Amino acid sequence: MDHRPGLDPSVAEVRRAVRAMLDTTEGPVVVALSGGADSLALAAATAFEAARRGIHAEAVVIDHALQEASDAVAADAAAKAVARGLAARVVRVDVGTDDGPEAAARRARYDALARAAADIGADTVLLGHTLDDQAETVLLGLARGSGGLSLAGMPSERRDATGPRWARPLLSIRRRTTVSACRAEGLEPWSDPHNVDPAYARVRVRESVMPVLEAELGPGVAEALARTAEQLREDAEAFQDMIDETIEDIVEHAEAGISISVAALAANPAALRNRIVRYVVESEFGVALTRSQTLEVARLAIDWRGQGPIDLPSCVARRVGARVEVVARAAS
Repeated sequence: MDHRPGLDPSVAEVRRAVRAMLDTTEGPVVVALSGGADSLALAAATAFEAARRGIHAEAVVIDHALQEASDAVAADAAAKAVARGLAARVVRVDVGTDDGPEAAARRARYDALARAAADIGADTVLLGHTLDDQAETVLLGLARGSGGLSLAGMPSERRDATGPRWARPLLSIRRRTTVSACRAEGLEPWSDPHNVDPAYARVRVRESVMPVLEAELGPGVAEALARTAEQLREDAEAFQDMIDETIEDIVEHAEAGISISVAALAANPAALRNRIVRYVVESEFGVALTRSQTLEVARLAIDWRGQGPIDLPSCVARRVGARVEVVARAAS
């Protein structure tokens, strides 16, 4: 047990969370390490728990090269991991500009982590997101009107069609606990200037919105938002199971795209019908439809009045007989 005399409760809490995740893991693991308190506490706990299980664990530090002296920050984070008994490597990435700097940096980071995991032979990448990150994600999704799937937040684990399992063992742990764990273990986290830059919506939520909610509504707002995410994720998984059971019977390949049975779409309740539309379009064309676009496509099945094709990102939806076709937009 971790309740030995002298063991700080915050260290014990982080180790328990990591232990539970490692118990479901086979083979080597990668720890995504930025040097901040969350990932540093995760790395320290993983070093301890992996060593006890004979699991090879390696910290991977991504240098986005977006800030001055980022190489020194990355090297320092790697050195802290090595001092704890982890293997460590620094991977420098080139961040593009598509979809904005945050999305581009995230894409470059995850791609590099997946490549590193493959190189190491690791099936699992551990990420340091906490309950506070989850609450902020839900609140941002709510403000943007992004729908249930966005409000479901981050899963504790997921697997891409190809690539590693992404696991978040600290998703039920508060950020203050990781800060306390680092302090107790004599680890000095790096403070990312971006984490206090109000130009970022997430920072405004963290620094301004959440404190007001806690002050006005009482403590426990972050936990309540995280519980909401967990419940909505259960709903989303149930809907996905329904879609998976239904999709093969109602979707067919069409020239340059796909087609969906009008009768089947119309027979389903709106929540399932709209999810089918979004899922089919995203699977085929890799684009996410907005709420209004989804409803317009659904109207081709449930409110057909002879309306013409609907322009969507990278594709066009149209009514053809008893089917709704979604096909690639013709090159101009």
